[in-house]
Amino acid sequence: MTTDTSLRAALALAARGLPVLPLRHGGAGKAPVANCAACKGNACGGRPNMLAAGPCRCPRPCHAWAAATIDPATLTSRDWAPVWRTAVAVAYHPGGAGLTVVDLDDPAAITWAQDSLPPTLTVATTRGEHWIYQGAMRSSNGARPGVDIKSLMAYARWRGHGTGTLAPLPDAVRALATKTPPPARPVPRVVTGLARDGGGQCPHRTPAYLERGITMAVEQITAARSAVHATVYRAFLAVLSTHGRCGCLTDTHIERLFTAAQTKGESPRHCTDAWANARTALGL
Repeated sequence: MTTDTSLRAALALAARGLPVLPLRHGGAGKAPVANCAACKGNACGGRPNMLAAGPCRCPRPCHAWAAATIDPATLTSRDWAPVWRTAVAVAYHPGGAGLTVVDLDDPAAITWAQDSLPPTLTVATTRGEHWIYQGAMRSSNGARPGVDIKSLMAYARWRGHGTGTLAPLPDAVRALATKTPPPARPVPRVVTGLARDGGGQCPHRTPAYLERGITMAVEQITAARSAVHATVYRAFLAVLSTHGRCGCLTDTHIERLFTAAQTKGESPRHCTDAWANARTALGL
């Protein structure tokens, strides 16, 4: 979208009662724009201060869902003009409009929804569909394989008006946010199976070198203030490029990497995808 197109779309959605916010290029996809000069590049840590968490001390909410608004005066204000110049898409805060988005990220998730959920307003996405229901609830990333719940304290990218009729939020969707999914674990045997002679021991590095590499990757992920998706991928790629073929990586090593990524807000599915993508890039 151009600046004018993004702003016009935002104003139209705000007029319909959808709290909107701009998105920029970030990481593996689109990310929110910090809407004040002090937070450019997520210098303050990037957390909405409506959450009373994180280092941000801005006088008003300026990040992600907390910045979403239906006020046209705010959207067209001088403060927001630089924001729209970097915007590439528009998102909205579903919970702020009393909505819940069931984000179905692949064909298997769509099949599950068709078998398990009542029909509702449906919007096509790049890889799947958004099923939108009337009613707000707690958001949940990785609610089940290929399914994220976006409602309160979350944002969803605007992808069009969709088809179908908005249905009431069903109990089957509410139940997804109450379940605790099992911790995501890659299958390290896929890596171990590539080991050369050495009986699972790193043939070219000492154990201390391996430990230092894992520690540095965890620290890199933990220190990320923006582009978390990309940082996680780079960290996984660095570990696998050095130790992905020698058979020295264990469950414990990989779980440390996944735990660090999930602490930064990555879903189990995103961790698994990043790990698989890094392996594919290296031909493992």
